[in-house]
Amino acid sequence: MTKTVVAQTYGTPEVLELVDIDLPAPKSGEVLVDVKAIGVNPFDFKLYSGAFGTDPEKLPIRLGGEAAGVVSAVGDGVTGVAVGDEVIVSPGNGLYAEQVVVPVSSITAKPAGISWEQAAGLLLVGGTAVDALDTIRVGSGDTVLIHGASGGVGAIAVQLAAARGATVIGTAGASNQDYVRSLGATPVLYGEGLEARVRELAPNGVDAAFDTAGTDEAVDTSLALVTDKSRIVTIVAFGRAQTDGFASVGGGNPASAEARLKARSELVEQAGSGHLTVKIAKTFPLADVALAHTELQSSHPAGKFILIP
Repeated sequence: MTKTVVAQTYGTPEVLELVDIDLPAPKSGEVLVDVKAIGVNPFDFKLYSGAFGTDPEKLPIRLGGEAAGVVSAVGDGVTGVAVGDEVIVSPGNGLYAEQVVVPVSSITAKPAGISWEQAAGLLLVGGTAVDALDTIRVGSGDTVLIHGASGGVGAIAVQLAAARGATVIGTAGASNQDYVRSLGATPVLYGEGLEARVRELAPNGVDAAFDTAGTDEAVDTSLALVTDKSRIVTIVAFGRAQTDGFASVGGGNPASAEARLKARSELVEQAGSGHLTVKIAKTFPLADVALAHTELQSSHPAGKFILIP
């Protein structure tokens, strides 16, 4: 038996329950992981909020797409992973749990130099950031505007773009300006007058823009500043991307899924060497998952929320 989080119905975070389930032994090509930390993402809430529909056939819903822990058993035919290995699990499903059985293909070795919490919060946001930056071809000499630079994806994107040699301008609220600066970007306050403020910071123009915010302000500012629409990408405003003719990544796109899998080794290497950091905003016991989801949807400190079994 292991404790796991499920949504028995659709609704607000109060529908989440911690229940005991039987966990089978790992089959061929699978591993059993004792979970040490779990990444919390806005997508998790959308699964049971009704954002993707309310099909009763999909209930109960298990949550969680990324975690980190220790391998405690391996199935037949598994190579390259052994009992006792410290690993990151991503991508995955139903990882809000004390133990999980996952395909060995979801396992990446955890760098010794990062914490369980950082490991659990690295790969989903990191993979999204790499996918987006590659899509708009961010490289040395570029000036790139990142909307939502203090968020989970935005903060990783700032660090990666700066490491590629780009000049980064990052939008954020007043309380996160210093944080965005510490990541390697020039911070700019979002809100009325954003376009003018960015033009002042980038008198030679903006080459590319990455929208993690999904607001009309972010999209409109990007369209006004970036001449080549192929160098604008969003991970949220899918409708605007289709209407206005710029790129989007994610949303179930198989090419995005493959790109994010390929990014895992790069992200783990950079995090392990200290060149990429995951800021942890807050940790919660697994039993407090409803509180974590409630706080994630309100104003909260910059960084990732993490559940601890």
